[in-house]
Amino acid sequence: MFWILLNGSLAFGTLTAGAVAAGAITFLFKDSLSVFSGYRIMPASLVASVRFVAFFFRELVRANLQLARLVLTPSLPIRPAIVRVHTGLKSPVGRLLLANAITLTPGTLSVEIKGEWLYVHWVSAEAGAEVATARIAAGFERYLEVMYG
Repeated sequence: MFWILLNGSLAFGTLTAGAVAAGAITFLFKDSLSVFSGYRIMPASLVASVRFVAFFFRELVRANLQLARLVLTPSLPIRPAIVRVHTGLKSPVGRLLLANAITLTPGTLSVEIKGEWLYVHWVSAEAGAEVATARIAAGFERYLEVMYG
């Protein structure tokens, strides 16, 4: 899509050149640039991938509604804090996808990944790493664990 936007053309030659360039980049850098690095290619991981995307969209809608309710409440009952969230994911790509999913969900922002801990800015923080892990990351992790281990 970026290639098409960059060139502003759907001509056969432009599309062919873009496909060749994308294929070459994918082949040459397949081990370092892909979200599929470490991806377990099995039926269970394919199902988990679809469920991960569905779960993400459900959480996106839910978080938007919760954040809208907070913002529209006259007293603005927010409790912002940076919380430590534990992750059991071993794969760097799995951790990266978890951090990105958290960041893309309104009300949370991944600040740092240090080992098995993610530091997340949470608009409506609740006490304790266990609560933060359960509320923020656990849902995403169950799918990422199947996908990446």
